[in-house]
Amino acid sequence: MRGSAEFSRRRAFLVTVGVGWALYGGLGIINRPRYGTSRGLADVTRYIPLDALGWMWVACGLAAALAGLVVNCPRVQSAGYVALSVPAGLWAGAFTAAAAGPYAEAIGSACGWGAFTIGVVLVSGMDDPPPPHLRKRGR
Repeated sequence: MRGSAEFSRRRAFLVTVGVGWALYGGLGIINRPRYGTSRGLADVTRYIPLDALGWMWVACGLAAALAGLVVNCPRVQSAGYVALSVPAGLWAGAFTAAAAGPYAEAIGSACGWGAFTIGVVLVSGMDDPPPPHLRKRGR
């Protein structure tokens, strides 16, 4: 049985990326959005202000980071992975729409955010490896 002090790569991923999301939202969107980000999200920002989207990144990032600190609660961790995938998926969709429309340069961002969203989904379904003393030896 794993103790509460046991290192978990899945939880470390939630904390690391969650903190990154919160910083991206606070520093990169609310504080100083790049022109390409503003332009690529024009279809979304017609309905939702960019500041509100930045706060979404902050909230989702903090939720994911906090979920990563919770031990032995897969449901909370699953919610953390949802919190990571929602803003990245929104960005992927918005940049894809922008690339299909008047801002073809958004295709790189669409690919990157789409791949990252899929990566989060894949990591969310992985198990942490067993501790070294329980791993099979040989081969």
